[in-house]
Amino acid sequence: MRLVSRTAQLAFTAAAVASLLGWAAAPAAADSIRKRQWHIAALDLSKAHKLSRGDGVIVAVIDSGVDAGHPDLAGAVLPGEDLVSDGQDGRSDVDGHGTQMAGIIAAHGHGDGGGTLGVAPNAKVLPIRLSINAFGTSGEAVKAVTFAQKHGAGVINMSFGSADDAPVQAAIRAALAADIVVVASSGNRGEPGGDFPGRYPEVLTVGATDPADRIASFSITGPQVDLTAPGVDIVTTGINSSGYYQGSGTSEATAVVSGAAALVRSRFPELSAAEVVHRLTATATDAGDPGRDDSYGYGRLNIVAALTANVPAAPASAHSETTPPSTAEALPQRFPKRTSPLVITGTAAAAVLILGGLVLTLMLRRRR
Repeated sequence: MRLVSRTAQLAFTAAAVASLLGWAAAPAAADSIRKRQWHIAALDLSKAHKLSRGDGVIVAVIDSGVDAGHPDLAGAVLPGEDLVSDGQDGRSDVDGHGTQMAGIIAAHGHGDGGGTLGVAPNAKVLPIRLSINAFGTSGEAVKAVTFAQKHGAGVINMSFGSADDAPVQAAIRAALAADIVVVASSGNRGEPGGDFPGRYPEVLTVGATDPADRIASFSITGPQVDLTAPGVDIVTTGINSSGYYQGSGTSEATAVVSGAAALVRSRFPELSAAEVVHRLTATATDAGDPGRDDSYGYGRLNIVAALTANVPAAPASAHSETTPPSTAEALPQRFPKRTSPLVITGTAAAAVLILGGLVLTLMLRRRR
């Protein structure tokens, strides 16, 4: 079954969407958007940015493409790859999710403190566009990871979900062998598609927390969770008329951690990918049950500690494994794209699509 695209949904739900996006419909004061970014203070980014801003690091965003024309991302988006439309380079986005992730990672704002600020504002984004709100194949994801590996990515952001797929895992392991930090989301409860690649032991798997440092109600927990980060009511770059978006999901938390990985890679360029992951998890603020637990993983992301702490060498772990699994030919699997729900008031917004006389209730955004 093909998922209805956001564009099609909006055509039938304009009134509902307008009311949901009303907070950003009018031009905002120069600093009002940034004031809505509660995670900036929660992560103490002002202090972190005195130590590192992500210079010299490329973060591959495997997603819906990135709107390179957004003023908060101007000059930060490299030519990438479009696995959907021939002749394109990933620097356009009709869906919005990729632009949202890119803004969380590397937005630099504009003017005098205007617009949004990313976790690693001096990093570069390598956009790689996959099929969105449709069933593509795992082959797209394999090509995307391989492209990121061949084009200098130091970090790969994977804010999507799928079924278990050996070729995708093999591509991820090859990226790790090439010294790339691979960050994936744990997934949102109640959404279709599966919990991979977040369940692969090779990736740094991220769950979401709210402004009170609690696990977000939608965030999937379990032994695969390594780290948690802000993922509720995150304001970032968008492609709507105002150019900004507020959303909740493990997608957003994953992008935060990808930005943090870029900061660490920039400050400590001698560290391997496995050592970067170890530094992020070893310096996390313990939460929940003492030690690692299935809700917070090793704890809540602490970027300043990751940039300053004296961290002992990492023990051997799944994150340093580089032996690829069997690469025998396999039939491509249906590879649905997850989307983060649009959250303006703390609850997921719903839209109603009327087609052929049937009413199909869809979540406005079903992506993590």
